[in-house]
Amino acid sequence: MQSVIGIHSDDWEREIQKYKFLVLVEFWYQNCPWCLKLNPILDEVAVEYAGKVKFTRMDVLESEGNRNIAIKHGIMATPTLVFLCDGRPVQTVTGFQQKEGLRQIVDDVIEKHRDCLERTTLLKTG
Repeated sequence: MQSVIGIHSDDWEREIQKYKFLVLVEFWYQNCPWCLKLNPILDEVAVEYAGKVKFTRMDVLESEGNRNIAIKHGIMATPTLVFLCDGRPVQTVTGFQQKEGLRQIVDDVIEKHRDCLERTTLLKTG
């Protein structure tokens, strides 16, 4: 069972930049009411997409390093979801998402970036 992995600036290069497959980073902070509402939904969706997308979470206010990463990625509001493939951002979604909407976003990203998914799993297309 996959859950959302908490990451920090110290983990960023290993967990995100050097990760060769599809990863989602939720930029959030502890006192953000919309983040707190989204977190359990994101946890559930992470379980559903285990083996297809790596789900991570970074508290933007936890450290200066975390803030710098958020600034580098243009994070202006929380929650913001950034999908990356081979360490490069491929899609960003800002704001609270209902579970079905979040699933649709993840499905759309998987479809658009199927090459990342194929490297991540044994899934064969065609």
